[in-house]
Amino acid sequence: MSHSLTSVFQKIDTLKPQFFSRLTKAIQIPAVSSDESLRPKVFDKAKFISEQLSQSGFHDIKMVDLGIQPPPISTPNLSLPPVILSRFGDDPSKKTVLVYGHYDVQPAQLEDGWDTEPFKLVIDEAKGIMKGRGVTDDTGPLLSWINVVDAFKASGQEFPVNLVTCFEGMEESGSLKLDELIKKEANGYFKGVDAVCISDNYWLGTKKPVLTYGLRGCNYYQTIIEGPSADLHSGIFGGVVAEPMIDLMQVLGSLVDSRGKILIDGIDEMVAPLTEKEKALYKDIEFSVEELNAATGSKTSLYDKKEDILMHRWRYPSLSIHGVEGAFSAQGAKTVIPAKVFGKFSIRTVPDMDSEKLTSLVQKHCDAKFKSLNSPNKCRTELIHDGAYWVSDPFNAQFTAAKKATKLVYGVDPDFTREGGSIPITLTFQDALNTSVLLLPMGRGDDGAHSINEKLDISNFVGGMKTMAAYLQYYSESPEN
Repeated sequence: MSHSLTSVFQKIDTLKPQFFSRLTKAIQIPAVSSDESLRPKVFDKAKFISEQLSQSGFHDIKMVDLGIQPPPISTPNLSLPPVILSRFGDDPSKKTVLVYGHYDVQPAQLEDGWDTEPFKLVIDEAKGIMKGRGVTDDTGPLLSWINVVDAFKASGQEFPVNLVTCFEGMEESGSLKLDELIKKEANGYFKGVDAVCISDNYWLGTKKPVLTYGLRGCNYYQTIIEGPSADLHSGIFGGVVAEPMIDLMQVLGSLVDSRGKILIDGIDEMVAPLTEKEKALYKDIEFSVEELNAATGSKTSLYDKKEDILMHRWRYPSLSIHGVEGAFSAQGAKTVIPAKVFGKFSIRTVPDMDSEKLTSLVQKHCDAKFKSLNSPNKCRTELIHDGAYWVSDPFNAQFTAAKKATKLVYGVDPDFTREGGSIPITLTFQDALNTSVLLLPMGRGDDGAHSINEKLDISNFVGGMKTMAAYLQYYSESPEN
């Protein structure tokens, strides 16, 4: 290890209390982008992060206004959270790396089943974990880029690259209008960017680090069924009127079976066939059904073989039903017939699925199923947002630097993986900036990013920052981009 990295790593260790404090303050802000009533909190978190950037010596900090959120929304003239752009360094002789992260988080309430208040960071050094909403997705990794800058400064070592940030507040709600901003700034604020690095995903399992070169896309839909003009009393109207909720359950139940097979005609034919060369990539990846069971806290895997699990997680589409809006969902009993209900579901897309064609197939299927019910209610299915799948070259300069950095910190070569999750903006960065994108995970596969008791192992927090620092150093020394 070079002297510069040795001293930077030492500072990451000694500055850990400062980094814990920064993360604690950020986690306590409930920046839930999907909850319109919490939109002011998302703005509060953007302000906090901007202040942290300023304190750490970043310059040219811009809080870019994206305007009003487009429908469907309940709150008129709802402002989108700002995108935070900033720079650290502007040396033309150095490579320029853009780091992306998001400061919004998934919804979380204590009554969901959390052991502790979700928006209060719990640091359990005895167990080696931190717990709180956003700690691994993506507040912890986002702040870590700022922490790395602090560590370099504290060590007296020259920062190896020019760093540009692009931190958004709507990733958990579709990254609305971010595509347009990136394209607009490709020859503006982002001009001269040599590489993009994103830390918004996870190790495949719990023991071995990975680098990620592919992601599934995501098309999010809602089926709306409406009947009566207002909610009705089931004792008076039950059995007399057509109930939207009953219709919706039948439509949703027609989309996918209990073994995960999508039942919409035409989808299987869009999926790129599995080649022997691709199949061989799965052989040496370290993963087991036991690790999957540990991550889910159950024995509900649909597959027993590692290869089958990973292929259905990465290279085959999936359909998930997420919830119903408009129906009674609180504790207790309420004998109401809801007048209008919204069924939410998504399809994770893979090569070579076309979003427009997929939406047409989904709408055709839902319309046909509803028609077969002979219901007098009204039904329509609409696309809420979509994001394309992404695949990169795992052997370019970025991945080579990240592999070397990972080996330095963790003592093993990382597995090269694809992922089942979606970061739609990855493809936009790649295409609009005409550059490579690296996914450099910090957390583990059992972090529970969108679930209760979201956590990040302290060793991953510290090791992740060291990996980020070494990646930037090694990439700066690479002969190519």
